[in-house]
Amino acid sequence: MKFRIVLALAIVLGVLLAGCQQAGEGSVLDKIQAANKVVVGTSADYPPYEYIDETGKMVGFDIELMEEIAKRMDVALDWQDMPFDSLIAAVQEGKIDMSISCFNYSEERDQLVDFSDPYYTSQDAFIVTDGFSGTFTVPEDAANFKVGVQSGTVQDEWLTAELVDAGLMSEANLSRYERVDQAALDLQVGRIDILMSDDVPAQAIVSQYDGLKIIYQGMLYTGPINIVLPDGAADLQAEVNRIIADLEAEGFIDALAVKYFSE
Repeated sequence: MKFRIVLALAIVLGVLLAGCQQAGEGSVLDKIQAANKVVVGTSADYPPYEYIDETGKMVGFDIELMEEIAKRMDVALDWQDMPFDSLIAAVQEGKIDMSISCFNYSEERDQLVDFSDPYYTSQDAFIVTDGFSGTFTVPEDAANFKVGVQSGTVQDEWLTAELVDAGLMSEANLSRYERVDQAALDLQVGRIDILMSDDVPAQAIVSQYDGLKIIYQGMLYTGPINIVLPDGAADLQAEVNRIIADLEAEGFIDALAVKYFSE
């Protein structure tokens, strides 16, 4: 219920902000070009899509992709690293121009913001410790355990809608985390039994944290991954889509996938 109330308030806010945008001078793309800078939000805690390396530099599949998009827009790139569950609101409120952070399209999100064309496709995954002895044959079996998830993700939506709201799982057994690495640490020490995330970050987690393994991979609420754009920013959407199409045709995105996703 809480989730639906928050969503309703966000939709009202989105309508008001869209009206303000239409009343203001110039489009989002015009403002980006006038400033010679695009401000992009991400949550740099989700390797290999976006993360901080050992030198303190922000790197990853999404990071390099957006760097190339900004380059082809002929503008500077200003990164804003923030909690994942604040990114859509930041786009709505005009604090950032767009966001790239392994976002999947959903109808609920589409009521708040717009999306670029997809640039990659993902699946969901469930992670446990090597010593996990529970029965897990279908995703709904997660309802029988303490589960962790990054707040605001489509995995959070799936667990909330399909397990908690459906009466299969107690709200008390669902732990939401600002950062996925916090959830991985809690899984390691036994505070939660299962961690749900996208499959590629799940592979990175089990390679970085000892004693963890993936027990399920499949498409539940995931699928195509898109860049989040302000609602109604048709010219910016067209420009980003044009660049994504060029990068796909040139093999740039495939090369990035090989770089970051190949074992």
